[in-house]
Amino acid sequence: MNNNPVEIQDAGERDTTAAVAISAAVPTGGVVQTPAPANPAQVALLSRERAILEFNRRVLAQAQRPDVPLLERLRYVCIVSSNMDEFFEVRYADLLEASKLRGTGVTPLYLADISAEAHELVRDQYEVFNSKLLPQLCEAGVVILNHADRDETQRDWVARFFRKQVQPLLTPIGLDPSHPFPQVANKTLNFIVKLAGKDAFGRDNAIAIVRIPRVLPRVIKLPANVSGGRQAFVLLSSVVRAHLTELFPGREIEAFSQFRLTRDSDIEVDEDDVTDLRKALRSKMSTRQFGQAIRMEVVHSCPVELSDFLLEQFNLAPEALYKVHGPVNLGRLTQLIDQADSEGLHFAPYVPSWPDDLPRLEILDSLQDGDVMLHHPFESFDAVVGFLREAVYDPDVLAIKQTIYRTGSESVLMELLLEAVRRGKEVLAVVELKARFDEEANINWAERLEALGAQVVYGVVGLKTHAKMMLVTRREGTRLRRYAHLSTGNYNPKTAKLYTDVGWLTASPEITSDIDMIFQHLASLNQPKTPHQLLLAPFNLHKRMLREIQRVTEAARAKQTARIVVKVNALTDEPMIRALLEAGQAGARIDLIVRGACMLPPGLAGISDRIRVRSVVGRMLEHTRVIYTRWGRGKDDESLYLSSADWMNRNMTRRIEIAWPVHDAKLRQRVIDECLVPYLLDGRDAWQQLSDGRYERVGQDGHSAQQALMDRYRADS
Repeated sequence: MNNNPVEIQDAGERDTTAAVAISAAVPTGGVVQTPAPANPAQVALLSRERAILEFNRRVLAQAQRPDVPLLERLRYVCIVSSNMDEFFEVRYADLLEASKLRGTGVTPLYLADISAEAHELVRDQYEVFNSKLLPQLCEAGVVILNHADRDETQRDWVARFFRKQVQPLLTPIGLDPSHPFPQVANKTLNFIVKLAGKDAFGRDNAIAIVRIPRVLPRVIKLPANVSGGRQAFVLLSSVVRAHLTELFPGREIEAFSQFRLTRDSDIEVDEDDVTDLRKALRSKMSTRQFGQAIRMEVVHSCPVELSDFLLEQFNLAPEALYKVHGPVNLGRLTQLIDQADSEGLHFAPYVPSWPDDLPRLEILDSLQDGDVMLHHPFESFDAVVGFLREAVYDPDVLAIKQTIYRTGSESVLMELLLEAVRRGKEVLAVVELKARFDEEANINWAERLEALGAQVVYGVVGLKTHAKMMLVTRREGTRLRRYAHLSTGNYNPKTAKLYTDVGWLTASPEITSDIDMIFQHLASLNQPKTPHQLLLAPFNLHKRMLREIQRVTEAARAKQTARIVVKVNALTDEPMIRALLEAGQAGARIDLIVRGACMLPPGLAGISDRIRVRSVVGRMLEHTRVIYTRWGRGKDDESLYLSSADWMNRNMTRRIEIAWPVHDAKLRQRVIDECLVPYLLDGRDAWQQLSDGRYERVGQDGHSAQQALMDRYRADS
């Protein structure tokens, strides 16, 4: 990476402040100019659901890039599958509920449009899988063998596998009045079978259901002695399909199909009506698998009578049916990716470096010399683990406080907190039980911590605790001193290897005092004091961000330097979008780096033609949140914040979120040089948003921000 700072300022200007600002070198080509209302308050915002689907199109485009290794291209197809599952489980399920209420704006026409776009995306996904990836993988010696593709030796092996490993776990259910349609759990693999002839009692029971247990692997690698010199795999669905007749002796199978049901999976608990949130959530988790039916997937060859029968059973409309050309759950092919070992088909391993500014020992003492920035995954998350480990084993450390949002079912950080309790330290864990799809893991950690004597609280009723904070209090002579870690991302060592985030280690008395105040607020529920440095949602974070935008707007109207650069995962909060539109119309230059859903329409003539929106989709998942504003040319006419919050209404009003300022000139420049400038100049992984919400790739052969950062920070560089 070029170590010379690239300016983020208007062309022809030269900023002399420490945080040299962001370049005007990024072209605006591709932005569609369309007539717009003169008043930003009247601008129609883009659809959030379409924005989510557009993001998944950008992910799917990664699967078509020749410069991405083949198995990694397959992984992007799997990611789209997983993302679409969540889209239906949460977002589309909410749309269906909203469509039943007046005044929500969710009309039948809108639902039909979103459904049609989802169908198109799924068709494109399977087209990429079948027409592009499978043939190229075959050429590379990695094959998925259907029954027709398997030779006699391979069929014999599959038959033995079925009879020994699969069939003992299968129990076909023939439907009749005493055998009603069985419960079908969310996202499980099933077969529906139409049978000819009569059952053992002479009755014409034609339909049977075969549920495939989740304990069975969905992808099976054939042993080398039968694989024909290639890496050969068979899918569990193909194994069952080839041997369905063995499950129905004496009956002829007339038709069959795989099917998979997606259900509403959001857990809703009336927190005002429960006395123990943990117990209430645990009881709700048992029913999550059987929420309202939302989507039905079957294979393309499924007869209409069977698909209609399934839709009727689950009270689904015809548009809820997705007929796919392949396995009904492409996401499970991650098991193939993990088992395949062909060289050159995966991304080259990346080993992050230890942060230059941080010693491996005596981390706490080193922070007395100043703050330390950690840029993950380019720099090792082991530094965060090392910070906590040192605190746990330091006899002078008296207390450790930490928020827990998504740590995973296995976590070295949680094990260290347990060890801290064993060593007699005062441990406070603020556990967010409502972290979607991580509820069970978080409840388990909370119970283990409580069992040892840690103080465990669950945040504030009605608000999710999304802030990422860790506070260490140590006795140093006759005084107590605090040390802290803040982050834009989660305390999860696994995702820290895949998500871009910024961590911050500090011994600043003002910041650590603010953090302690927030922990006191979360535990006691007392009114929080006004923080010295931190911004705290839902109290002052939203107001401050709007104030920062307003400052820039006023500077633009006064013909002064006016600049905004924001990097977040989503931009859907209407007041902030309206404020940005107003600033853009006033003349401010605005760059928004939004990975996912963005509802602001850029490029509208007279309104947002000075606003550019780009999305970067690469090897890593962009997760860093950075807010830069400039409202003049003076030394103090700019601000730079890092934050746990996206610019969404829920983050600003229904979550505990933090943002912290970066004052140190050197670290401020580093944030700009690594988290903003490279992404504004990215010509390989970046997409430019058009005014209608569609995206165009900026380029394919240019600079890659992520690759440049990997090259800069890899351990062996």
